[in-house]
Amino acid sequence: MTRLPNIIQIVVDDMGIGDLSSSNGGASATPTLDQLATDGLCLTQHYSGSPVCAPARAALLTGRYPQRTGVIDTMEARGTDRLAVGERTMAEDLRGLGYATGLVGKWHNGAFDVAFHPTHRGFAEFVGFQGGWQDYWDWRIEKGGSRLTGDGRHLTEVLTAEAVDFVSRHAHEPFYLHLAYNAPHFPLQAPEGLIERFYRDGEVSRAVATIYAMLAMVDDGVDALLQHLSALGLTNNTIVMFTSDNGPDLHGEGEDSTHRFNEGLRGSKTFAFEGGIKVPMIMRWPDGLDGGVVRDDLIHFVDWMPTLLEAAGAPASRAQLDGVSQLPALRGEAAESPVRFWQWTRYTPLAESNSAVRDGDWKLVFPPWEKTLDALQSDLDRDAEIKTAEEAPQELDSSPIPQFTPPEASTPMLFNLRRDPGETQDVSGEEPHRVRSMTNALHTWFDDVEATRHAHG
Repeated sequence: MTRLPNIIQIVVDDMGIGDLSSSNGGASATPTLDQLATDGLCLTQHYSGSPVCAPARAALLTGRYPQRTGVIDTMEARGTDRLAVGERTMAEDLRGLGYATGLVGKWHNGAFDVAFHPTHRGFAEFVGFQGGWQDYWDWRIEKGGSRLTGDGRHLTEVLTAEAVDFVSRHAHEPFYLHLAYNAPHFPLQAPEGLIERFYRDGEVSRAVATIYAMLAMVDDGVDALLQHLSALGLTNNTIVMFTSDNGPDLHGEGEDSTHRFNEGLRGSKTFAFEGGIKVPMIMRWPDGLDGGVVRDDLIHFVDWMPTLLEAAGAPASRAQLDGVSQLPALRGEAAESPVRFWQWTRYTPLAESNSAVRDGDWKLVFPPWEKTLDALQSDLDRDAEIKTAEEAPQELDSSPIPQFTPPEASTPMLFNLRRDPGETQDVSGEEPHRVRSMTNALHTWFDDVEATRHAHG
């Protein structure tokens, strides 16, 4: 009997397509990822489920739009990052097929209440943190129910070591490892010598140099994991995937500026423009996919659950998922390419603020209303307090949330991404019928996913 393929799903945090050294002319250093792209499969039209962390991860793990799952924001103290009890994850389905399942790194789909813990969501093992971020030196993580604290190692090194250990212990059975590095999410921290390697006066800021140092550590970690697979003879039958949860976080000025090359895409993290949702995807599966291939098929985070389940021989029920298996597309065959949707605003979803529809080459975008992407300072402060508390609080914050007043008119923008991948030319005035039909599709979708969210209670 042919053994089921192993699956390693590597997800970094706030990395853009332009952060690969093969893309930015060597400003960064990601030789392992560059080689993986050369040897494996690279997707040029790959999209996250959201321009921010928690909703994106919910889409990836469930095959459903994040709003359906109850995950609408990143605020763990508000509970808006919680993957609703009753939602089924890919880890649960794979575990049911006999896979050993493990999550190493960032969870961010429920930080309070044991019911939302990853070990109650399909992961038999968890080493990492439940919230949105951690200090890289003074880290606090969980392993097997015990708490571990900083020991002099950078957190990226710790996560790599735990991933290698997981593979070692499960080498003789099919395994699913979700390796969620938090780099290069803030706080921007890396060994000083490595930062200096990338710091060039007049070329990149100190902050960007630190980001590139953090990504170099991730690249080293991926290299260690790939070498370990090779030593165990697992390379050919292991699906290795590398992506980012959303686009890069671009902000600040001077030495604190994180602005950097991202292939000319408009926007960044938090925005429904391409720079916020278009993310890298590099894959390798020698036994199942041709290598040295670039595919241009549109693939969304919600597609990965049905795709990987089909690869494991267990097609998922289409009735329960928004995604469709893209295994045929990965193999160069004709595949379904549904219309895809995005929407994200703080605290509560708003249909015509920071939302988008992609239909073939066409993309409709409603820019965000004023302040709808902003968090209360009190929420940001509590978010930081939670990370250093001796014990995580268990009660959610139920204080009032901001109420947003819609503008008198919410005007969408329309782009043809084949002709204009940087979303520089709004052609909505030339295509009024297309604007109306795509706007109607957005509202129909929004009402549908919101009804599912509210049904969770």
